[in-house]
Amino acid sequence: MTRRGHRAPHHLAVRLITLAEARAFIALHHRHHKPPIGHRLSVGCFDDGRLCGVAVLSRPVARMTDAESVLEVSRVCTDGTPNACSKLLGVAARFARLVGFETIQTFTLPEEGGASLRAAGWTRAPRLSPGGSWNCRTRTGRCETQPKGPKWKWTRRVA
Repeated sequence: MTRRGHRAPHHLAVRLITLAEARAFIALHHRHHKPPIGHRLSVGCFDDGRLCGVAVLSRPVARMTDAESVLEVSRVCTDGTPNACSKLLGVAARFARLVGFETIQTFTLPEEGGASLRAAGWTRAPRLSPGGSWNCRTRTGRCETQPKGPKWKWTRRVA
């Protein structure tokens, strides 16, 4: 605590984590999504050594999106630690640039404000995506467990 009773600033650090670690954190803390099945990379945000948020970077879900030039953030989840979400999104964009992607993208529900995305330099598409159900057959049930309504698409050019 500082002398005026305010908490000292958070000392956030980011490092690679396993998909199992990310999935366990998401299962405990995410409001409306189950943990993803796979990933390209997962990162954790740590506040003085305590895991306070995760980001899962994946191939784009939409099959018509070029997986060679676009990296998708399929989950971002925090425990509410200030600035953890923006930190994770910024690191995700820097990673995407470092390994040769042109764009990074993610999607949010209409009721999610997007303040952390804006703070990390992302841009929201002018219109909501239509949403809807996927016509697929999976043994995981993925198509039936995710929100199916319209979503905002957010992108950041990194190349």
